[in-house]
Amino acid sequence: MNRLRMATAALSCLLAMVAAPISSSNAAEVDSSAEFAFVTDFASGKVLMEKDPDALMKPASMAKIMTVYIAFQRIADGSLSLDDTFLISEKAWRKGGSKTFVEVGKQVSVRDLLFGVVVQSGNDAAIAIAEGISGTEDGFAEEMNYVARGLGMSNTVFRNATGWPDPEQVTTARDLNILATALIRDFPVDEYPELYPMFAEKNFTYNGIKQGNRNPLVYGTQGADGLKTGHTEESGYGLVGSAIRDGQRVIMVLNGMQSMKQRSSESRRLMDLMFREFKLYRFYGQDEAVDRANVWLGTQSKIDLVLKEPLELVLARSDRRKLKVSVQWTDPVPAPIRAGQTVGTLVLELPSGKTSYELLAARDVAALGMFDRVGEALKYLIFGASVDDPVLGQ
Repeated sequence: MNRLRMATAALSCLLAMVAAPISSSNAAEVDSSAEFAFVTDFASGKVLMEKDPDALMKPASMAKIMTVYIAFQRIADGSLSLDDTFLISEKAWRKGGSKTFVEVGKQVSVRDLLFGVVVQSGNDAAIAIAEGISGTEDGFAEEMNYVARGLGMSNTVFRNATGWPDPEQVTTARDLNILATALIRDFPVDEYPELYPMFAEKNFTYNGIKQGNRNPLVYGTQGADGLKTGHTEESGYGLVGSAIRDGQRVIMVLNGMQSMKQRSSESRRLMDLMFREFKLYRFYGQDEAVDRANVWLGTQSKIDLVLKEPLELVLARSDRRKLKVSVQWTDPVPAPIRAGQTVGTLVLELPSGKTSYELLAARDVAALGMFDRVGEALKYLIFGASVDDPVLGQ
């Protein structure tokens, strides 16, 4: 007997507070004074806000995120440690722009160089890392491009470790978001407690010179812990930012702003807005029953229906009331039933589309023996469905 069972009132009330995964087509209709913007939910990758995310732009010092990513890779695979030292070349020492003020001919620890790049945006420190890993900055740029291709940064070309202006050096807001997401994902704090937390440091002192973090978000924006700013005359003022609140992390890329003040105010405004407009809802844990199905001719009369994985979804407030929910299965489910067997579907529907999740049997249910099966079948033929059966009794 094939039937469509709609979600119970309790299920509908619960799911009315959640939504199907958000695609770029229903990202928030929010404008930004930045020329380029791309904001995502870290866990799901869903687009929360975008503005010309695939237009080519100059990365400026935001390119240094890739320099740091490659250094983190070497530390993670054991070929480099924070206590290793790199020799400072004359090229690194002479480089203009933001500086850590390393001295030519000195050995400087990888730890200090990374802090110099992350906190101080030191071009000299970035070149020292590049030369220490690859021998030359040009060779390191080749490595940067190789890693970028592997991460899916399809519209990015690196020409140096610093983001220093180069006609061929380009990226997009989407690509920088991919890079920032990968850095946080690939070097989790519980495994590498000394790496990503560098980005949240408010200042760093090297060679007796104390400099503050260029990232305005780390000064008072709730949950902000990264990542990097950038500025050249051609690129304007940009920022790759990240913050986490109540377990939800947002990754934000902005570029093409006109001043440090605008970068500071706009990045804070948008970060706060994203957390107000979007919320991560956790409503089903692994093995938590979504509903119960009747079992036909089994040793158990009912079976719990569960999801394969916990269901956590990001919802825009404007989408919350538009959600339609249904739970579908063939009822009753004939025994025998195997634990993990697909027996139904949970469907979440928004105007932008449907998302389906398989409902699995929570446990094994054996079939009745021959005599019991005959008895149950006769009982059904004579008396019909049980009045307390919510489906067969309809």
